[in-house]
Amino acid sequence: MTTASISFDDAFEKLTGNSPFPWQEALYERFVSDRPDNIPSSCNIPTGLGKTSVVAIWLIALMNHPERVPRRLVYVVNRRTVVDQTTAEVEKLRENLAKVNPIACPLAVSTLRGQFADNREWSADPSRPAVICGTVDMIGSRLLFSGYGVGFKTRPLHAGFLGQDTLIVHDEAHLEPAFQELLLALQKEQREGRFPDRHPLQVMELSATSRGQGEVFELTPADKADDVAKQRIHAKKTMVFHSIADEKNELADKLVELSLAHKDSQHAILIFVRTVDDLGKVVAKLPKDQNRQLTGTMRGLEREALIRDPLFVRFLPESSRPENTTAADGTVYLVCTSAGEVGVNISADHLVCDLTPFDSMAQRFGRVNRFGLRDDTRIDIVHPAEFEQDKKLDQRREKTLALLKTLNGNGSPAALGGLNLEKRLAAFSPQPAILPVTDILLDAWALTTIHEKLPGRPPVAEYLHGVSDWEPPQTRVAWRTEVAEITGELLEQYKPVELLDDYPLKIHELLTDRSDRVFNTLKKLSAVPETPVWRIDDEGEVTVATLDKLANGGKTFIENSTLLLPPQAGGLENGFLNYAANYDPQQTDYDVADKWEDRDGPFRARRWINAGEVDISKPAGMKLLRVIVFPNPDDEDADPIKMWCWFVRPSVAEADTKGVREYALQSHLEDAKSAAEKFVSSLSLDPDLREVVIFAATYHDLGKDRERWQRGIGNTDFPAQKWAKSGKRRAATERSPYRHEFGSLFDVRVQPAFAKLSPDSKELVLHLIAAHHGRARPHFPAGEAFDDNHPGDEARILAIEVPQRFARLQRKFGRWGLAYLESLVRAADISASRKAEGRGP
Repeated sequence: MTTASISFDDAFEKLTGNSPFPWQEALYERFVSDRPDNIPSSCNIPTGLGKTSVVAIWLIALMNHPERVPRRLVYVVNRRTVVDQTTAEVEKLRENLAKVNPIACPLAVSTLRGQFADNREWSADPSRPAVICGTVDMIGSRLLFSGYGVGFKTRPLHAGFLGQDTLIVHDEAHLEPAFQELLLALQKEQREGRFPDRHPLQVMELSATSRGQGEVFELTPADKADDVAKQRIHAKKTMVFHSIADEKNELADKLVELSLAHKDSQHAILIFVRTVDDLGKVVAKLPKDQNRQLTGTMRGLEREALIRDPLFVRFLPESSRPENTTAADGTVYLVCTSAGEVGVNISADHLVCDLTPFDSMAQRFGRVNRFGLRDDTRIDIVHPAEFEQDKKLDQRREKTLALLKTLNGNGSPAALGGLNLEKRLAAFSPQPAILPVTDILLDAWALTTIHEKLPGRPPVAEYLHGVSDWEPPQTRVAWRTEVAEITGELLEQYKPVELLDDYPLKIHELLTDRSDRVFNTLKKLSAVPETPVWRIDDEGEVTVATLDKLANGGKTFIENSTLLLPPQAGGLENGFLNYAANYDPQQTDYDVADKWEDRDGPFRARRWINAGEVDISKPAGMKLLRVIVFPNPDDEDADPIKMWCWFVRPSVAEADTKGVREYALQSHLEDAKSAAEKFVSSLSLDPDLREVVIFAATYHDLGKDRERWQRGIGNTDFPAQKWAKSGKRRAATERSPYRHEFGSLFDVRVQPAFAKLSPDSKELVLHLIAAHHGRARPHFPAGEAFDDNHPGDEARILAIEVPQRFARLQRKFGRWGLAYLESLVRAADISASRKAEGRGP
């Protein structure tokens, strides 16, 4: 990015299409100030005043003062968010960036869910400014070296790039207090812990209903005088309360009655209910062709498709509507659970809802008359006449009702914000038990090459969300063809955990529901009891079972896990679990693994080759990842009855390991050196660390100069030709667990340039080379720690040094700092390979 001065007002308008509010300009001035706390810990901005513009503010600050703000911004949305509009907003910023600064480095945009899922632009070039959008689970697990859906080789890369030189913006932080506490704990650990980091992350919570912790950046006096801001802050929302005696049996009918009172209004009516069961009752009594539902129990594919549904589009502001979409006419209804409370830029004309704690009610109010354009907006709130005092949630709901009634029907943001802070906090949802993150836990999570379960290394989920006795356990469900196809002896050859590592489950495939509801659905499915099921626990381990075994195991067996069903099991209707839905490929698309795509098309594809067919065309832009062979059960010497070919599109942060042409080893090393030089030239690294990263990239693959390794990639011309990649896709003559990184440790030590390095630099070079494919954290497994050129004790001694060196360097650079340095070398390696493939520099 250039350091030439750019006018904030002009840049903001070109990036966003809007003139800035005074608070946005004030936040920018804070970002570029030279005070140590230039990034505030909390921004408390009312709904409708452009909280997400913090991304544009950061970007302009980065262009003007790259030394004062982090190079990457991570935008975290609540786990219940269902339509990721943040990414669309960031994409618009990227498209408009050239209008502001034609010579600026392009902005990388990635999301860990949705359209841009795992495109990994953010990790392809560590010197490139990047915005990464993701959920609490996706970002949080990666920060803790435990990325969901990420193999062990990639976990330190994600942790390093997310945890260094990064601003983490936690949107609606009050809804995930455990995660906010975790972020603050990591920030403190990186600054003050046993292993301090040199480029610690920074955390800023973003909320319209802050829990009031720490310093809070708020609207300026000028905002309160601004005409547009005043219109939104004082948006008219008239509250009307309705008491019912029997909430369990009367609630749905009352909500429907109040909703249908608007039936001739031609307005957009938003309905919120706390439970999925009540939502179903409400939906059943509304005009079928005039309503849509939005819940967290809906499969991702169908949730994401809502953004183009004419009825849903009706609730979107015109500026947020996707291109080539049309909004429905007449009176329309959108029925939501808490999934519609956050991350969705909807603005209804009227709201009908039941009563929830204050933080949830404030979110709901923010989804109606969001921009203050109406003067007749009505909010109907249905509440019980009496509350159950032994329930925590009911205690908070009762306090919320009392608070709201003090406002005399005024539900505007100004009225809500004017309530006493302590009373508001007392009416918030009960805070979950927050588990402390200790340095011992962080040490254990950082040991990413140890796959087995370790005592003292628990799954990270409860550290992300806390422990709540009022929130029931959840189970995720998806459907995959391989569950039905890979059975019997094939399970030994094609292990489910390896198949899922190749073809990880993505958000669009999954639906999440209460474990008890999932369990009851499974018991009622019409599929035969022997139907196979794969159960995936929270550490990625796979258990192959059957429907009857799951039923016999009880609902606790499926709690906090993922169930992978074959399509033939049925159970899916319109994106929701339904035990009565039988498998019908003409009606329902169960296996949607290949529908992970972006504007350039799908990221992966699977193709069948049946008996008698010789070849299959490779999908454009993809590489062959795996071939699954189905032998003839009657004659093992006969040709297979079919084969299943899996293809993937290499990401921008990934090289095709088979290459597209022969690639000489020395050329690869030179290209990696050039890439490393380019990366570190614009990073705020100490000169000695720049030298080490470049040196490690220059010599990282020396261990490929081995007959065993070259034969393994099909090179029959060794030693006359030494390849980094095989190019011709010839069948390997020998498969071996030999790791070239391990061999490189021997070869780099005899390089004359290595002898000139300082002892500290030598130690770091050796670790970065050892770790550039994800090993050496802390070790090489015993079966990989050998080298034909150095038999006997040499390899054993070297293998012992690896974990000792890792421990020393992690103390020196910090957990994330060391992972970051490793990832710089890995990025240089990948960049060099991509250059050879003709896919970029």
